[in-house]
Amino acid sequence: MLEADHVPVFSDQMLISFVPGWHWAPRSHVLGVGILSVTLAMWRLEISVAITPETASLPRDVTFVGEANFERLLKKAVEENWAELPIGECIAKVAIAFQGTKYQTFPMEIDDHIEAPSVNLEGMDCWTFFEISLAFARMLKTGKSDLAPQDLLDQIECLRYRGGECHGSYLDRLHYVSEWIFEAESRGIVENITNQVSAYSTRIRFRKIFELTSLWRRYRYLRENSELREPMRELEAAVERLPVTHLPKAIVPDVEAKIQEGDILAIATGQDGVYCSEVGIAVKKPDGSLRFMHAAQQFEKVFLDKTISAYLQENRNRIGVIVVRPKE
Repeated sequence: MLEADHVPVFSDQMLISFVPGWHWAPRSHVLGVGILSVTLAMWRLEISVAITPETASLPRDVTFVGEANFERLLKKAVEENWAELPIGECIAKVAIAFQGTKYQTFPMEIDDHIEAPSVNLEGMDCWTFFEISLAFARMLKTGKSDLAPQDLLDQIECLRYRGGECHGSYLDRLHYVSEWIFEAESRGIVENITNQVSAYSTRIRFRKIFELTSLWRRYRYLRENSELREPMRELEAAVERLPVTHLPKAIVPDVEAKIQEGDILAIATGQDGVYCSEVGIAVKKPDGSLRFMHAAQQFEKVFLDKTISAYLQENRNRIGVIVVRPKE
């Protein structure tokens, strides 16, 4: 469920409609060192999904798993004053604390019908690992003195859903990493620095996006609600048109030093279906080397892997990396 030539230039007034009900508009562009950085305004999905007020909520034991883990991690973070660290270092501290957490498939698929922000600190996939690490760090940075599980759920809602709001529909959720990056950047949560890292960043062209609709039987909400599949296909058609750029793996060894601890690293794949096959976080080892940390299905746990360049070389379908830097 995850997921490049230079980003095109847009005028301030330009509005591109991908499919009925979807609008993609650049909020601003910033020119620097000869590279155009395009920030996109959030998308808006105008698809009506009927959810009655009586059913539009889920119990806490479904939406939050691992409250004891939350309390232990919060205690450690407060004692070591992680909130005062730069955001990247704070994210890395949280990520390292999750090392060894078991890998779990589809941790966000928690109900047959109702979509809700959720956290599972006892089992993660690669998406929820990076997302919870970022959300926990952002929660610490709020400065609140009485943090609770609901505060983490609030941060998850902000990150996981279009416009930062969940209204109970599966279609509220950002389902592809490439889509998530554009949304998060448009709201000032992160900066996609891929084009800044190298002038040789490349756009992924002619990519077909279809993982959710082709594998709908794997996804609980799509399996139980057939009426969601056509709107999901429209969403995928919009994602296909995103100007997704990556650093080809041949150049990564030369620019790897520009990656910082806490950066979000999305692995670009050469296969259709998605833009990105894996996502994780850059974490520094005690010897100073920067490694790729992710919830790895291969190892069945959150795992501190190789350097990003070495990780890319392991598999020919890993064609490069997208580098995203969280903002304070």
